[in-house]
Amino acid sequence: MTVRRLAATTSLGLTIVAGHDDVDLSISWAHAIELQDPTRWLAGGELVMTTGLHLPRSATKQYEYVERIAQTGAVALAFDTGTVHERVPDAIIKAGDELGFAVLSVAKETPFIAISRAVIDELTADQIRTVQAVVDAQEKLARALLDGVPALITALGRAVHAAVCVLDRDGAVLALTEGASSSLPERIRERSGKERSRIVVDDDGHLAIHRLAVSGTLAVASEAALDQSERLLVGHTVSLLTIELAKPLRVVDAEQRLRLAVTTMVRQAGGDVDESLLRYFGFESETTVVATALTDVGPLLAATDITSAALEEESVPYLLAPLTDGTGVWFVVKSEVAEKVTRSVYARVRENSRRSINGGIGGVRPMSGVAASLREAVSAAKVGQVEGHTLVPFSELGTFSLLLSVQSSDVLQSIAASGLGVLEGYDAENGSRLVDSIEAFLHHNGQWESAAAQLGVHRHTLRNRMDKAAELIGRDLDSAHTRSELWIALKARELLQAESNSDHARPPLR
Repeated sequence: MTVRRLAATTSLGLTIVAGHDDVDLSISWAHAIELQDPTRWLAGGELVMTTGLHLPRSATKQYEYVERIAQTGAVALAFDTGTVHERVPDAIIKAGDELGFAVLSVAKETPFIAISRAVIDELTADQIRTVQAVVDAQEKLARALLDGVPALITALGRAVHAAVCVLDRDGAVLALTEGASSSLPERIRERSGKERSRIVVDDDGHLAIHRLAVSGTLAVASEAALDQSERLLVGHTVSLLTIELAKPLRVVDAEQRLRLAVTTMVRQAGGDVDESLLRYFGFESETTVVATALTDVGPLLAATDITSAALEEESVPYLLAPLTDGTGVWFVVKSEVAEKVTRSVYARVRENSRRSINGGIGGVRPMSGVAASLREAVSAAKVGQVEGHTLVPFSELGTFSLLLSVQSSDVLQSIAASGLGVLEGYDAENGSRLVDSIEAFLHHNGQWESAAAQLGVHRHTLRNRMDKAAELIGRDLDSAHTRSELWIALKARELLQAESNSDHARPPLR
C-alpha cells in the first residue's frame, strides 16, 4: 500500500496537499498520535494521523513538527480537517513540500479508524499475495528439478536475481548459473566455515552459504541482502537439493549411470566388455566407432546433461562419460554417422552451454580400440583450443601439431624453454619483442616486409632484432633446422598458454 494508492481510495476522502513527488513510498502501518513530539513512538514507514489537537500555534514550531516526523522515516502525515482545524495549516503544507514529505488532508467525515482499516486490509492482502508468490515460485523450482540440478539452480537464480552455485563435498562445481563470475566457486571455498549456514558480506556483495545435509554446498551471491521471500526460496531449494542428492541409486537416472559405467569399461577393457551391455546401448563388439572429446565445457554435471541431450536429439546409439582428468566429456558413436553427428552435437553443446568449447575427433577404430580413438580426440582438442576453440579431426593435424599435442605439459615446457627461454628472459628484462619478432618472421616464411608490417616496425628494426636473437641463442637463423626448432618451440608455447587459460571443471563422476 503506497501513499498514492491510499489517497486514490475515494471513500476515504483523502487529498494530497503537499509532497506530491513523494507519494510512492510504501506504508507499513497507520498510527494516530496527538503528541507534539511523537518521534519516540515511530519506527519508520508509518502513516501518522493527527487532528492537530496539540499542534503548536507558531508556524516555525509547526514546520519543526513535520520535520521531526519526516526524520523518523515515516512516509506521510494525514491531517484531520474537521475536528480542530478547518484546513491543513500553511506551515504544515510548506514543510511537506520543502522536505519532500507527503501531507494528506482528511475529510471531516472520515474517521481515522477507516484509514487504519484500509491500510491493514491492504497489508494483509499484500502478505497473502507474497505468500502465494512464494508458493508459486516453490512449485516452479520443484518442476525445474525434473530437468536436473542445473535446471533447478537456474530457476533459483532467476527467482532471487542472484548468482547460484552448487559444490560437491570435494568443492568441485556441480552447477553454476549462467553469467556468474568464474571466481565464485573459489570464493565459496574460501568463505565456507564449519557452520550449517553463514552469511558473508564483503567487497563483492552478500554471499549466503548453506551446507547440504547429504554433502556439498549451495551458495547464493547477490549485491544486496535477500529479502524474506527470497530466503524462503533458497531454503526450499536446499530441501530439494538434499532430497535429490540423497536419492538411492535405483531412483536416480539408472540408464545414464549404466551408460557411464559401460563407457568407462570400453575405454579400459576394449573388446572385453559383456556383449549384452554393448547391445543394450546399440553396439556390437565388431562395431567400428569414433570417439570425440569436448573440453572447456564448464561444470561437468551440466556439460554431461547438455551433451547427453544433444546426442539424444540425434537418435543414434552413443556412449558418454567425463574425461578422467575432469577437463571435459567424451562420447562414442558409430563410424558411419560420426561425421554428421559429431559436428551437430558439437554445435548444439556450444550453443546450449554458451561456451567456446574445444573439440577433437579421433580416428575410426573397432570397439576394442576406443581408448586409442579417445587419445587421438584429446590430442586434437588441444589443437582446437589453440586454433580458436574449434572442432578438429585428428586426421587433419599437421606434423608439428600432431607431435606436440600428444606430449605432457612438462615435455611442452621443456621444448618451449629450450628454444625460447633465453629470448623470453631477455624480453622480460629489456621490454623487447624478440620472441614476437621471430614468430612473425617464421610465420611469413622469412619475408622481411610482411613480417615487419605485422609487427608495425621498419624492416631494418626487424633485422636488428633477428640479429640480436641469433646472437643470444648462438644459432644461425638462416638454417632450416634452426627455424624448424624455433617453430616447434613456438607451437609448444601456444599449447601451454592454451592449457593455462583453460577452465577446469569438476572431477569425473565416480
